[in-house]
Amino acid sequence: MRPAKVILETLALKHEQLWAPWRLAYITGEIDKNKPRAVEVPLLPGADPQCFICRAVADSRDRENLLVHRGTQLVTVLNRYPYNNGHLLVAPRLHKGRLDELNAEEQAETMATITRLVALLTQELNAEGFNVGLNMGRVAGAGLPGHLHWHIVPRWSGDTNFMPVLSGVDVISQSLDALWELLTEKLGAS
Repeated sequence: MRPAKVILETLALKHEQLWAPWRLAYITGEIDKNKPRAVEVPLLPGADPQCFICRAVADSRDRENLLVHRGTQLVTVLNRYPYNNGHLLVAPRLHKGRLDELNAEEQAETMATITRLVALLTQELNAEGFNVGLNMGRVAGAGLPGHLHWHIVPRWSGDTNFMPVLSGVDVISQSLDALWELLTEKLGAS
């Protein structure tokens, strides 16, 4: 029989800290500090000047805006406050807040792009699964309710989505800048 101390140490839950400093500005409401500096750019028709996606579409500073891909009908942006490494947003170029506002080309390109990005993140980040979703309207959790955007969140066995940790966790750490480099290189090459 094992001594009580050994049993207690075996049963003790590990607590590991996850370092995600980029989320602090979001949590404290100081999100303006992480936004790119304002630059006057001509927005597309119907764009909302307060919408970060509309501003990124109109602005040529893709790296500063974390815009990794420009499609014909949509854009892909790194989430500035990611839930997990590789968290992407796929959005129409035009400011549209409802599914019935999307035309057939936007719908088709959205699904094709999400499919392509899931394959790329699986290959490059060894993602084992994904949460892919759309929050429509503020009551549904949309932080930007006027501009549709699909979240692609890579997942790994044992990740906890930055919730309290009850056992050992492997965290894949990568800066937004390094991820931007990787994705723009891979998306530009294909």
